[in-house]
Amino acid sequence: MPEKTAAVENVQKNEIESNGPKVSAFSLASIRGKKALEESSKNFVKESVHLPTETFTETEMLIQWTKYAKKLGDKGFKIMESILLINDPVLKEKTKIHFELPNEGSKLDFESEKNGLLGHLRSHLHNHDISIEVIVNESITSARSFNDQDRYNRLHEINPNIELLRTTFGLDLNA
Repeated sequence: MPEKTAAVENVQKNEIESNGPKVSAFSLASIRGKKALEESSKNFVKESVHLPTETFTETEMLIQWTKYAKKLGDKGFKIMESILLINDPVLKEKTKIHFELPNEGSKLDFESEKNGLLGHLRSHLHNHDISIEVIVNESITSARSFNDQDRYNRLHEINPNIELLRTTFGLDLNA
């Protein structure tokens, strides 16, 4: 802790010890006290803290991102977990993470949890220069099946044995 100057100590002693009338804010004594206080604060040297800035890979970042999302899900924050797992974040440059969300509502929810996520990433990746940039891309659409034939084709892509099931039970797509 920096040492106090004699003028500041005198002003503080006068304030503590004086039970009499207070000094006006416009008096010369109060102006001198303020100047002495300003001078003492100028002498204060902020301690420089060296935070770790180790390099990390995108894979390490993705692992920690997913761990944090799972931790939120375990605590019952399922919506936040799903927002974090909508897309994989992309590491641009060395420490800038780009995360794409489908709408502004998701972005607002994400922003409320951003500081917690940053703290987790910074501590587990040992790099305090990490930042997250959120990009809203409303053109993201999911491929949806609209009719029975489209749904069947999609299921057939996933599991070709669906054809065996359909023929065994004599199922018709038009029913």
